[in-house]
Amino acid sequence: MSSPAAKRIGFLSFGHWQNAPGSRTPTARDALLQTIELAEAAEEIGIDGAYVRVHHFARQLASPFPLLSAIAARTSRIEIGTAVIDMRYENPLYMAEEAAAADLISGGRLQLGVSRGSPEPALRGSEAFGYIPAEGETDADSARARTALFRAAIAGAGVARADTGRPDSTLMLAIQPQSPDLGDRIWWGAGTRATAVWAARQGMNLQSSTLLTEDTGVPFAQLQAEQIALYRSAWVEAGWERTPRISVSRSVIPIVTDEDRRYFGSRRETSDQVGHLDGGIARFGRSYTGEPDVIAEELSRDEAVREADTILLTVPNQLGVEYNARMLETIARHIAPAIGWQPADARTTA
Repeated sequence: MSSPAAKRIGFLSFGHWQNAPGSRTPTARDALLQTIELAEAAEEIGIDGAYVRVHHFARQLASPFPLLSAIAARTSRIEIGTAVIDMRYENPLYMAEEAAAADLISGGRLQLGVSRGSPEPALRGSEAFGYIPAEGETDADSARARTALFRAAIAGAGVARADTGRPDSTLMLAIQPQSPDLGDRIWWGAGTRATAVWAARQGMNLQSSTLLTEDTGVPFAQLQAEQIALYRSAWVEAGWERTPRISVSRSVIPIVTDEDRRYFGSRRETSDQVGHLDGGIARFGRSYTGEPDVIAEELSRDEAVREADTILLTVPNQLGVEYNARMLETIARHIAPAIGWQPADARTTA
């Protein structure tokens, strides 16, 4: 199955804040407001999506739905989303209400990435939220069970018995509000080829980041392209009728000003990294740092970038809105066209 001719690109912010020298996001308020402002700037540039990463017990973005709703209220076209929400921490029914409300406010622009989550600073942090795994239940089991209930709820399934005054009543109530087609815009953040196949069988879109929690010795982009191919094959075998969406994340830092050189001029990477993560071996994708024309040529040869329909660009959010908006504009003008991307207004006109 060939990849789409046209790409979408979005930014992905972790929303770090720190009151330290050089940081332009000293407080949580700064991180939140600047994320909204960057989404507005990205929409003006023609970028397709504004995505946030969710972390708990860290000075990063943690509660996505108020933030995404605020972005939705201040924009009109750009997709809003997560990459990803750690489902171990979520009440699936409350999350279903929040997601539907954010999607309705946005006019159906929510693209919601969920998963089992990543290593975190807290030891069994989800238990502090009151979510204690059942006997023999793994973190993956917990996340998948919560995801299944969440997806049933946004699909309109009855999830609570109605109080009809009759003990034998079987009337069931669905959560409200409901948002049409939100179920088609749920993505699973897969860290391995096997979890990508599982996501396809469940009928969820695929998000793959800048690391995979497995290593076969092949370059990261090739391994990720294998993951995408297996996902597409499993999707077809499952018999789903719609075409799924697939995103990959990349760190792309064009060097065009003295400020860029000061921050990133010495950080050029030419190869992947292999390390230990969460008790196993993981392969980390390289960062693309350098002159825009060089990055454009390198990205055009990235196998996974070629196969995905959506590319999420991680941003150094602590450098502020102006810096990141300029970086996104440089990428949009001088790099993204090399991978088949056009601004949103150009695609609409075509």
